[in-house]
Amino acid sequence: MAEETPAAGANGTAAPQVRMQVLAQYIRDLSFENVVVQKGLAGVEVQPDVQVAVSLDARKRPADHQFEVITKFKVTSKNKNNDETLFLLELEYAGTFHIEGVPEDQMHPFLLIECPRLLFPFVRRIISDITRDGGFPPLNIDNVDFLALYRQEIARRQAQPAN
Repeated sequence: MAEETPAAGANGTAAPQVRMQVLAQYIRDLSFENVVVQKGLAGVEVQPDVQVAVSLDARKRPADHQFEVITKFKVTSKNKNNDETLFLLELEYAGTFHIEGVPEDQMHPFLLIECPRLLFPFVRRIISDITRDGGFPPLNIDNVDFLALYRQEIARRQAQPAN
């Protein structure tokens, strides 16, 4: 009796091997506004309240098996005392990936969960550096649960009435 390997499917055939390669990572768009300095609010009592909004996008590229995944972060810091904006940071960070062996029905979640996970440490560092260079303490944003984000988006789409 032959043993079934972990990579073998139920019928004994080998499951396709998933292959992913990061071809490029880059900043698509970056904006930082230090509102405190622009308004001249020096000496104001500040208790920052930071909000981070994340959105994702993925596109097929013309080359075979290549995809572009874009992570979009909007970070807004407001003063809890008077609701004045302290700074606003908008970052679009993208990666170009070569992906093979992922079944077609699993490609969408793969692109919007696994690929952003690989990009996130670089996004975190950029946000930390930009806030520090912008005159604020470095902001180290919390980990993003891309699986939960994906599930929320699917639920939101299913809840929308069909047009």
